[in-house]
Amino acid sequence: MYNILVVDDDKEIVKAIEIYLGKENYKIFKAYDGEQALQQIKDNDIHLIIMDIMMPNKDGIETLEEIRKDKSIPVILLSAKSEDIDKINGLNIGADDYVTKPFNPIELIARVNALIRRCTKFGTIENKESIIKTGDLTIDDELKKVVVDGREVKLTPTEYNILKFLTKNKGKVYSIDEIYTNIWEEESFAAENIIAVHIRHIREKIEINPKEPKYLKVIWGVGYKIEDLN
Repeated sequence: MYNILVVDDDKEIVKAIEIYLGKENYKIFKAYDGEQALQQIKDNDIHLIIMDIMMPNKDGIETLEEIRKDKSIPVILLSAKSEDIDKINGLNIGADDYVTKPFNPIELIARVNALIRRCTKFGTIENKESIIKTGDLTIDDELKKVVVDGREVKLTPTEYNILKFLTKNKGKVYSIDEIYTNIWEEESFAAENIIAVHIRHIREKIEINPKEPKYLKVIWGVGYKIEDLN
């Protein structure tokens, strides 16, 4: 059973999400502001977080910043349609996905299931392809460890999955929609912004000069690829 932390100052929304996800056999932990959320994470083994952006005491963006200092728990942000800037800020900080309020329960459940499914890959040992390399970039998929030019790079689960996918298929160009459908395992939804933010974040972590990337290249009008440097 997976433990999901639901964080929102609207108790009715928290209760509704608890009912929806409880039917999917998830165990739900609840918090009503950022401070309570951080305490729940400290006290419990949380596998995924669903968190509203606008909250009292400590909002979702501030709370996400705190979480990302030392944890890579996957995070889905909840936001109103008017909070597009906050969505992008959240992705920049390390959110894995977002759902816009008011949301369809079926969509939320699908996104939770997809993110849980992607992130459980972190516990899968792939003996034949556990080491993936290009140039001085090495991914140890058994240890879920990325090393670039001798330094270890810390990635969020979604960033790791994107980098792993592109590196396993180094030299091949993938469109934004192709990356999205391979990683999210569903049809693309607001893919351009989501992928662009994650790609930029990966570049900032793996490239010496993100403006002149050695590894993660953009092919204008087509998509992205990891350079084959072997």
